Amino acid sequence: MFWVYILRCADDSYYTGHTDNLEMRMAQYQSGECDGYTATRHPVELIWSQECVTREEALSAEMQIKGWSRKKKEAMMRGDWTEVSRLAQSKSVHPSTSSGRTDSPLPADAFSPEPAEGSGRTDLLLPRDREI
Repeated sequence: MFWVYILRCADDSYYTGHTDNLEMRMAQYQSGECDGYTATRHPVELIWSQECVTREEALSAEMQIKGWSRKKKEAMMRGDWTEVSRLAQSKSVHPSTSSGRTDSPLPADAFSPEPAEGSGRTDLLLPRDREI
């Protein structure tokens, strides 16, 4: 299994990533083994995660979320899909700049902001072409 996750850093910023071992990755963050954005923003706290079947799915979700505004990320973490949809209607794209990336490798509608039917979970982002 793979995971996409969001951390809250000590400076109250968010970091989005993906991994194949969430517990080990969190231990690496806490011990200071991770270079990059989080290295100078300890401690970090895991505030959201979602299990994915493949690495490609986890990476796609990570890249999609990194392109979202802070408000949209917070609405998703609350499970407020009405607000996620409203924020998705924005006429201009405001990608996250915390990663240094300003390009969006995925189309804006690559993931549906709808909970997976029948799963009882409201934290799933599913590709629009994926059937349950």
